[in-house]
Amino acid sequence: MFVGVSGRIQKDRQRAGGLGSVQQAMQYLNQDYQALKEGCLQNGSLFQDPLFPAEPSSLGFKELGPFTAKTKGVEWKRPTELTADPQFIVGGATRTDICQGALGDCWLLAAIGSLTLNERLLHRVVPHGQSFTHQYAGIFHFQFWQFGEWVDVVIDDRLPVKDGELMFVHSAEGSEFWSALLEKAYAKLNGSYEALSGGSTTEGFEDFTGGVAEMYELKKAPKDLYRIISKALERGSLLGCSIDITSAFDMEAVTFKKLVKGHAYSVTGLRQVDYRGRQERLIRIRNPWGQVEWTGAWSDNSSEWNSLDSAEKDEMLCKMEDGEFWMSFQEFLRQFSRLEICNLTADALSQDSTRFWSTVAFEGGWRRGSTAGGCRNHPNTFWINPQYKICLLEEDDDPDDGETACSFLVALMQKDRRRFRRQGQDMHTIGFAIYEIPEEYRGCASVHMKKDFFLRHSSCARSETFINLREVSARLRLPPGEYLIVPSTFEPSKEADFVLRVFTEKQSESHDIDDSFRSMFAQLSGDDMEISVQELRTILNRVVSKREFCSLSVLFLEVRRLLSALPLQGIFREFDLDKSGCMNSYEMRLALENGGFKLNNKLYQMLIARYADNEIIDFDNFTCCLVKLESMFRAFQALDKDATGTVELNICEVSVLTV
Repeated sequence: MFVGVSGRIQKDRQRAGGLGSVQQAMQYLNQDYQALKEGCLQNGSLFQDPLFPAEPSSLGFKELGPFTAKTKGVEWKRPTELTADPQFIVGGATRTDICQGALGDCWLLAAIGSLTLNERLLHRVVPHGQSFTHQYAGIFHFQFWQFGEWVDVVIDDRLPVKDGELMFVHSAEGSEFWSALLEKAYAKLNGSYEALSGGSTTEGFEDFTGGVAEMYELKKAPKDLYRIISKALERGSLLGCSIDITSAFDMEAVTFKKLVKGHAYSVTGLRQVDYRGRQERLIRIRNPWGQVEWTGAWSDNSSEWNSLDSAEKDEMLCKMEDGEFWMSFQEFLRQFSRLEICNLTADALSQDSTRFWSTVAFEGGWRRGSTAGGCRNHPNTFWINPQYKICLLEEDDDPDDGETACSFLVALMQKDRRRFRRQGQDMHTIGFAIYEIPEEYRGCASVHMKKDFFLRHSSCARSETFINLREVSARLRLPPGEYLIVPSTFEPSKEADFVLRVFTEKQSESHDIDDSFRSMFAQLSGDDMEISVQELRTILNRVVSKREFCSLSVLFLEVRRLLSALPLQGIFREFDLDKSGCMNSYEMRLALENGGFKLNNKLYQMLIARYADNEIIDFDNFTCCLVKLESMFRAFQALDKDATGTVELNICEVSVLTV
């Protein structure tokens, strides 16, 4: 337990020192770009990445797996082997540098295309100073935001080639390679190229910016959506759009007017023009394929352009790239299904204010048998999900709104799910619910509400839907007060790690209700991130005296009371609810709760890991668990000779208790 806490606190301290920030990205897989490059230059060799090798496993695992038709004949070649004069970037990164290959990652390419519209953001992801001439060593690096921190990803420049052509993303000219190398770095981050197939543009948006994405269903678009898009483009936000499919046969089907269903497009501009005596609002969209363009009104060769001033017409059309087209804004709302916007600073796009929101992030996890309770449809287990407290302290400054409320945004993101595709897994269906904390619990630092609370109280806010996307977010307004956020998977027993981000417009306080032990550990462990016998004694004494982290004295007294009050077999039978002869982890938790054990999620998870087999606890293991607790009580009682409720342990006594 202490090792795990130590690791997490060490990570927190590194973050506090700036590691993981955009100014000081963490080294992905501990690969140091500068050190590796200097080593290659000194040795006169070209870098070969052992952690993402030029082998079939890096391509994929199913359709792009070894020995499949799509990977037959694939070679790995460096740009210097493909062209006489390879370039990293020529004349700045543009949208024509991003043409899709034989990989269904249009969502990613749409995000990259939007990234080229903002040079500052682009060079955050694609660091300056990389080339095929000056100090070339076959090594490149890129930086991505991953679940709360920036990481620096190192790659070699060996790219998959088939029939003499790059298999995946490439530039229209064929001589620029920044986009192909960026795609490779992102594939490494996610485990393989095939792991990038299929996704939401917002995923790429967020990993390129660290921002927070929002989604608009265009059939229910707000009246001021044109202004929202305009402000988003002005602020450098990234925008994407797509057309829903109704069946698998629709995927990448081309409509009568050459729009592609199930395909990710970038929104690159807006313009209002004088058309036949009235103002016409237009929107510019780009297909990352670099071809297949809209053929309706305001398309490249449509008659509508003849009614514009010739200078304005030439300006608007000559600035377009291949795959880019204009259409009327009303036609856009009719033809497309969904718009995605990545807010770079999470400020409210629906308001004129550009104030920054304050941000807090929590890392958590759902574990089978202890913290994976499923959604509210499962009342018996919903309460075991992780719970996070937020205090909304100040209402918004909004003179046009008579309602006293605090604006905040909640974003729940599941971690690393693309990596699990190789094992046949994918995104879980996730969401969250928010509850007002009852008056009697307000001000308490540690509150974990139990089953009865959720049976008697409805949520006051929630995510709009549970969905199998990497992130679910919602912009909400609630009165000042204390609230509980409960993130969950839709079904119980689904395991995953997650990041919960809360953005508040005004001052707020937020914390993990199961995490008070970590701050105590951090205070006492010192810079070495280890605890001595004396420090352990201090922790145990504080824990007992403050009744935090399952107070040992209370725990042991409750064990003795439980064992003396009921025969073990009777307890087991009472809480073996389905009379199967075994307890599942939930039934065991009920038995312990009923017996007076106030175990938090971490301690309960430890018990399940030790005494359960695949979430099943038989009578023998149940007995062993309680006997172990009873022996702990006796040891504590023997050491607490004066019955003070606290003990002092020397090294021998610690050894006896732990070995």
